[in-house]
Amino acid sequence: MSSRTSIRVAVLKGGLSSERDVSVVSAGKCCAALLEAGYDAYELDARRDLALHLESNRPDVVFNALHGTWGEDGSVQGILEWLGLPYTHSGILASSLAMDKQRTKDLVYRNAGLPFPRGSEIFPEALLRGHPMDPPYVLKP
Repeated sequence: MSSRTSIRVAVLKGGLSSERDVSVVSAGKCCAALLEAGYDAYELDARRDLALHLESNRPDVVFNALHGTWGEDGSVQGILEWLGLPYTHSGILASSLAMDKQRTKDLVYRNAGLPFPRGSEIFPEALLRGHPMDPPYVLKP
């Protein structure tokens, strides 16, 4: 075990997305590793009262272990910026843009001249009537 530090780390877990259960597991592992490394870490379930909790407890840094919407789309990052709390993860714009895979390809990769696999945006109704793209498929929600 490493020497203790007074740096207080709030590890965000859970959240409001359908990926909540994955986040809870991730946060538990991250918090355990931070504790083992000597940080004063604790898990915080990111619910709608997140800003109130963070404002009243003022951790030194926030470790974002949230998955999916709200945690990875720039929303929580906006709350953390507003509160003036340092955090792990990408900032508001990068998080928001990366969450939209098609816009990331169109606005970032293509403009930077980066290669990326051909893809297609499909919607649930397209799946019902078939889709003209040949397999293999990778479907992202």
